[in-house]
Amino acid sequence: MSFLVEENPAKHRFEILVDDALAGFTAYIPRGEVLVFTHTEVDEQFQNMGVGAALIRDTLDQVRARGGRVVPKCPFVAAFIKRHPEYADLVLAEA
Repeated sequence: MSFLVEENPAKHRFEILVDDALAGFTAYIPRGEVLVFTHTEVDEQFQNMGVGAALIRDTLDQVRARGGRVVPKCPFVAAFIKRHPEYADLVLAEA
């Protein structure tokens, strides 16, 4: 099973492809270099397979690589960051 996370700026979201099939996304509102994450969805057939965690990990890695910051309004993104404090430096309280 191969994962690929790509940003879809037209839809304001990062999408995860599993073996070339769209498996989920995390949506954001852009505020300059800050992305306010509002919602994450993983297709039912891909749940409980680590797809959501891979999506958020790769998304946060991409945000970090370009010098951005995040506001995790989405409970899934917030919980991921709480479990992975190595991403806490990306978080702004509010944007």
